[in-house]
Amino acid sequence: MHIRSLTTPFLCLALLAPGLSPAGDRMEHNEILRLRAAGEIMPMEEVLRQAAGIVPGQFIEAELEREDGRYVYELKILDADGVRHKLYLNASDASLIKRERDR
Repeated sequence: MHIRSLTTPFLCLALLAPGLSPAGDRMEHNEILRLRAAGEIMPMEEVLRQAAGIVPGQFIEAELEREDGRYVYELKILDADGVRHKLYLNASDASLIKRERDR
Protein backbone atom coordinates (compact mmCIF):
# COMPACT_ATOMS: atom_id res chain seq x y z
CA MET A 1 0.00 0.00 0.00
CA HIS A 2 1.31 3.42 -0.89
CA ILE A 3 0.23 5.47 2.10
CA ARG A 4 2.08 8.59 1.04
CA SER A 5 0.15 8.78 -2.27
CA LEU A 6 -3.17 8.33 -0.47
CA THR A 7 -2.57 10.63 2.46
CA THR A 8 -3.40 14.04 0.97
CA PRO A 9 -6.68 13.14 -0.75
CA PHE A 10 -7.95 11.19 2.23
CA LEU A 11 -6.81 13.75 4.76
CA CYS A 12 -8.96 16.25 2.89
CA LEU A 13 -11.80 13.73 2.89
CA ALA A 14 -11.39 13.16 6.60
CA LEU A 15 -11.45 16.88 7.30
CA LEU A 16 -14.34 17.81 5.05
CA ALA A 17 -16.62 14.80 4.70
CA PRO A 18 -20.14 15.12 6.11
CA GLY A 19 -19.72 11.72 7.76
CA LEU A 20 -17.40 13.15 10.39
CA SER A 21 -19.62 13.58 13.37
CA PRO A 22 -19.72 13.54 17.14
CA ALA A 23 -22.89 12.01 18.55
CA GLY A 24 -24.63 12.18 15.16
CA ASP A 25 -23.96 15.88 14.54
CA ARG A 26 -21.80 17.04 11.69
CA MET A 27 -18.41 18.23 12.85
CA GLU A 28 -17.33 21.47 11.30
CA HIS A 29 -14.00 21.73 9.55
CA ASN A 30 -12.74 24.25 12.12
CA GLU A 31 -13.57 21.89 15.00
CA ILE A 32 -11.58 19.07 13.42
CA LEU A 33 -8.63 21.40 12.84
CA ARG A 34 -8.88 22.59 16.46
CA LEU A 35 -8.85 19.02 17.76
CA ARG A 36 -5.79 18.25 15.64
CA ALA A 37 -3.95 21.41 16.72
CA ALA A 38 -4.74 20.68 20.37
CA GLY A 39 -3.34 17.17 20.01
CA GLU A 40 -6.68 15.55 20.83
CA ILE A 41 -6.70 13.60 17.55
CA MET A 42 -3.79 12.23 15.52
CA PRO A 43 -2.97 13.31 11.98
CA MET A 44 -4.61 11.15 9.34
CA GLU A 45 -1.20 10.17 7.93
CA GLU A 46 -0.27 8.50 11.22
CA VAL A 47 -3.69 6.86 11.54
CA LEU A 48 -3.38 5.42 8.03
CA ARG A 49 0.10 4.12 8.80
CA GLN A 50 -1.24 2.32 11.87
CA ALA A 51 -4.21 0.93 9.91
CA ALA A 52 -1.91 -0.40 7.15
CA GLY A 53 -0.07 -2.41 9.79
CA ILE A 54 -3.33 -4.00 10.89
CA VAL A 55 -4.94 -4.54 7.47
CA PRO A 56 -2.85 -3.97 4.36
CA GLY A 57 -5.02 -2.89 1.46
CA GLN A 58 -6.78 -0.05 -0.27
CA PHE A 59 -8.09 2.69 1.98
CA ILE A 60 -11.71 3.51 1.13
CA GLU A 61 -13.22 5.88 3.68
CA ALA A 62 -12.73 7.52 7.07
CA GLU A 63 -15.13 8.96 9.60
CA LEU A 64 -14.41 10.71 12.86
CA GLU A 65 -16.97 10.11 15.57
CA ARG A 66 -17.32 10.76 19.26
CA GLU A 67 -18.18 7.58 21.15
CA ASP A 68 -18.25 7.05 24.90
CA GLY A 69 -16.44 10.33 25.53
CA ARG A 70 -13.59 9.74 23.09
CA TYR A 71 -12.93 10.46 19.42
CA VAL A 72 -12.81 7.39 17.20
CA TYR A 73 -11.72 7.02 13.60
CA GLU A 74 -13.76 4.48 11.65
CA LEU A 75 -11.73 3.38 8.63
CA LYS A 76 -12.87 1.17 5.78
CA ILE A 77 -10.18 -0.81 3.97
CA LEU A 78 -10.44 -3.27 1.08
CA ASP A 79 -7.86 -6.07 1.32
CA ALA A 80 -6.13 -7.88 -1.57
CA ASP A 81 -8.85 -10.56 -1.56
CA GLY A 82 -11.62 -7.98 -1.95
CA VAL A 83 -12.79 -8.27 1.65
CA ARG A 84 -13.88 -5.01 3.29
CA HIS A 85 -12.63 -4.34 6.80
CA LYS A 86 -13.77 -1.73 9.30
CA LEU A 87 -11.22 -0.59 11.82
CA TYR A 88 -12.16 1.50 14.83
CA LEU A 89 -9.09 3.35 16.09
CA ASN A 90 -8.77 5.63 19.08
CA ALA A 91 -8.21 9.04 17.47
CA SER A 92 -5.83 10.17 20.21
CA ASP A 93 -3.25 7.38 19.78
CA ALA A 94 -4.45 5.24 16.80
CA SER A 95 -4.78 2.15 19.00
CA LEU A 96 -7.18 -0.50 17.74
CA ILE A 97 -10.54 -0.54 19.51
CA LYS A 98 -12.38 -2.98 17.28
CA ARG A 99 -12.00 -4.71 13.92
CA GLU A 100 -14.86 -5.99 11.76
CA ARG A 101 -14.75 -7.76 8.45
CA ASP A 102 -17.42 -8.48 5.85
CA ARG A 103 -17.94 -12.15 5.20
